[in-house]
Amino acid sequence: MNNSVSSDQGSTGFIIFISVIATIGGFLFGYDSGVINGTVKGLQIAFDSESAGTGFSVSSMLLGCAAGALFAGRLADRYGRKALLIVSSILFIISAWGSGVAGSTGEFVVYRILGGLAVGAASVMAPAYISEVALARYRGMLTSVQQIAIISGLTASFFSNYFLAESAGGSTAEFWLGYETWRWMFWVELIPAGIFFIALLAIPESPRFLVASGKTEKARQVLVRLYGAVDGTTKLTEISDSMAADHHRPRFSDLIDKTAGKVRPVVWIGLGLAILQQFVGINVVFYYGAVLWEAAGFSESQALLVNVLSGSISIAACFITFFLVDKIGRKPLLWFGSAGMAISLGVVAYAFAGAPVDAAGNLQLSDDSGLLALFGANIYVFLFNLSWGPVVWIMLGEMFPNQIRGSGLAVAGLAQWLANFLITWSFPILLAGIGLSAAYGIYTFFAALSVFFVIFMVRETKGKELEEME
Repeated sequence: MNNSVSSDQGSTGFIIFISVIATIGGFLFGYDSGVINGTVKGLQIAFDSESAGTGFSVSSMLLGCAAGALFAGRLADRYGRKALLIVSSILFIISAWGSGVAGSTGEFVVYRILGGLAVGAASVMAPAYISEVALARYRGMLTSVQQIAIISGLTASFFSNYFLAESAGGSTAEFWLGYETWRWMFWVELIPAGIFFIALLAIPESPRFLVASGKTEKARQVLVRLYGAVDGTTKLTEISDSMAADHHRPRFSDLIDKTAGKVRPVVWIGLGLAILQQFVGINVVFYYGAVLWEAAGFSESQALLVNVLSGSISIAACFITFFLVDKIGRKPLLWFGSAGMAISLGVVAYAFAGAPVDAAGNLQLSDDSGLLALFGANIYVFLFNLSWGPVVWIMLGEMFPNQIRGSGLAVAGLAQWLANFLITWSFPILLAGIGLSAAYGIYTFFAALSVFFVIFMVRETKGKELEEME
């Protein structure tokens, strides 16, 4: 009896270990996304770009993310989840180095798109991998670590940017070896990217991918290592049975219901979750936080410090979700977060409304309005990372049936990153054209819309095995 308990604990420890390794991709996802926040001013000066050009330099990575998410799902069905994660780690390394050495906008965009391919692949493969190795009773907890890792990466990039800018006297000041500080902000990412590459060599391939590829014996070995001899063998039978009725190499056409001749409802739900996660405007805060708060009258140093505060609040919210998501479910967290985000975004829009603008185009907020905007924005960030941040990634990783998980994640990931690109690219234009208040009014509308989407469209997945998904 004691040996059985020990074995189960050992396998659980191994599942946690390999899940944490997979989420290093999430950390790099966050770091690579957030590091741009402190480099915008340096990019504008180095490449002499205006608002639309800056918006494209910042958002160009997201085009790579869209392509990475689309092709990663399909390539992972062919070559494996682990293989795609390893490729993404290599691309992270190339992008981090190249973004820092870039001498022109075109060169910078190329390296950022390579980084986007890595982020896109990691964003869909890490939650898919974790979902496919974890048991249902704690699958949500382990997959939510992905969002903790993303926010930790964002916060680490904010802290790194703040530290480097403070040490050098500004993001555009010359720093070590004669290079501008903003370039070093990119190069710091080489450290976690190298760790990710090495650590991935220690994880096994997804057992569900191995079964789908006809490598049943290898799948059995992995499952026994994960769950023990008895549970591992039982799980192998369940996985094999779930694929037996329609067993062929996964393809995009599987997203069509053969009987009805229409796209499966679960695919539309996945698309809705992915798009609304971005249309509530969260990445405006993370990508343009420094610009946003400087436009609201904060100094560069204060703006970078507010980013660190927002990141810390986000991590705290993710830890709350870590403990709640497998207890109260995915759907309650989503609709609660939607309602709270709509209210807090409305508060931010109200705080920015009617504020005068100085000759430089910066808002002149009163002390009360500045505090209200700061309070509302951080409540919004907290609620997003309590709900739509981690829960959408959890659901996208688990809601699709085994046969279409790769393809479903591919199209949902593509939609998510295209929506992210649209929001990120448009923000500097909205800021210059209609102002902060109106821009936040748009994000408020989509947050309110997401309440109804959750209530009427989203299905609860708490406690269900992946083989039960329809």
